[in-house]
Amino acid sequence: MDVGLTCSIRNMTRSRAPALPYSDMVRHVLGARYELSLAFIGRDRSKDLNMKLRGKNKPADVLSFPLTKTTGEITLCLERIKKEAKKFNHSYTQHVAFLFIHGLLHLKGLDHGSTMETEERRIMKFFQMR
Repeated sequence: MDVGLTCSIRNMTRSRAPALPYSDMVRHVLGARYELSLAFIGRDRSKDLNMKLRGKNKPADVLSFPLTKTTGEITLCLERIKKEAKKFNHSYTQHVAFLFIHGLLHLKGLDHGSTMETEERRIMKFFQMR
């Protein structure tokens, strides 16, 4: 895994997270000065956070938390991502990359819609994930 100043990574699960250029992705989407904490979390922790922060009583595949204009956190629930990858015609690694990019775009200020979808496809292609 690419662990640099731009992105600190914690795996709080027993699952193995894919080796992706996480810091490069952060720099590409948010710039070199953005500092991101990425946490791979389990289903229970994801469900707790989703309930507490969004009022939804189910685990979330990805959650994004802007802390300041230049810092934030993303959580990814690997168990949920593994289960839903096929639905999106992605490999496990592709789906982790896609959801990480999705979270980065939320931190950039994008909302769901055609602009976000276009950016997701462009960035996935840039990082040769499709």
